[in-house]
Amino acid sequence: MGGALSFTLGSLLYPAMLGVQKVSGAPERVVATPATGPLTAADQDFVVKVRAAGLWEYPVGQKASKKGTTKAVRNAGEHLVDGDAALDAACRNVANQLGITLPNQPSPQQQSFESRLNAESGKQFDTDLATTVRATNGQLLTTIASIRSTTRNSLVRGLADQANDTVLDHIAVVETTGLVDFGQVLAQETTSPGLPAQDLTPPPAVAGQPQVVLTPPANSAVSPSPTAG
Repeated sequence: MGGALSFTLGSLLYPAMLGVQKVSGAPERVVATPATGPLTAADQDFVVKVRAAGLWEYPVGQKASKKGTTKAVRNAGEHLVDGDAALDAACRNVANQLGITLPNQPSPQQQSFESRLNAESGKQFDTDLATTVRATNGQLLTTIASIRSTTRNSLVRGLADQANDTVLDHIAVVETTGLVDFGQVLAQETTSPGLPAQDLTPPPAVAGQPQVVLTPPANSAVSPSPTAG
């Protein structure tokens, strides 16, 4: 199983951060000047990345909370659902205020994460979930730090702060399972599988299609964020 896991993750993960294509051209290019501060192409890309991350991780968390074979894995799944729902609400609010169009589906790469985990069960599911979530959130953490230190837009800064807290929580809970393959995590964060750009970019939302909302659980422990409005 270890060999299969190594091959699968190696072919799917990439430091482009959670399967979303990096900004090409000039990321510092200012695309709008709202009252909350200049908005750059990198800022826009970050908001889309946060949205796409939740779109694949939230349903995976729902599954983990039900079919995880240990209490630690089920608890990790609950944290993913809770955190992603709250962060998505903030992300949608920020995007609405800044005129950023959000996707309704994750990237093809991220859909592959979800499809693979849907097909797994037992210890294989537990281990693959922990390692994949740890690797993708580790990549996102680096991007958050970059945006938080460079953005001049106060709404994007607020979203980055909330994303940082959420990602650190997700990293901690999957590490608590004791199932993270840190060798694989390091390999995926430093090696490119050479995926085409279209596999790393979420498809645009279909015109007229209702916006997907990640519903928070009834027993949510996450306090509403000022960013969420």
